[in-house]
Amino acid sequence: MPSTTPPLLVVEDDDIVRMLIVDVLEELGYTVVEAENAAAALKVIADPGQALALLMTDYGLPDMTGKQLAEKALQIRPSLPVLFASGYADNIPVPQGMHLIGKPFSIDQLRDKVQSIL
Repeated sequence: MPSTTPPLLVVEDDDIVRMLIVDVLEELGYTVVEAENAAAALKVIADPGQALALLMTDYGLPDMTGKQLAEKALQIRPSLPVLFASGYADNIPVPQGMHLIGKPFSIDQLRDKVQSIL
């Protein structure tokens, strides 16, 4: 099923964490587009030629919060599912209709969360 899914956009400012998430998602059969910050992510989101199935973003980015990024993304793509990843999952208010996964997470947890959203 994942191979027919449009790409997932992963936004994570930590290069190593981003690489690990991308590797896991690709192992699970997903195509991934990556961005190191919100500005780069918004360029991808604003590209009408770029299909996206999911926005997975770190909650704490250097240029804005994941929540601010999600709000801007949904102005451009109102139906884009959003998954926040955070090491502080217990302290984050997740807006209605959005999802959260706590870091660190296992491959199985990430797989199950992404599948349940898509």
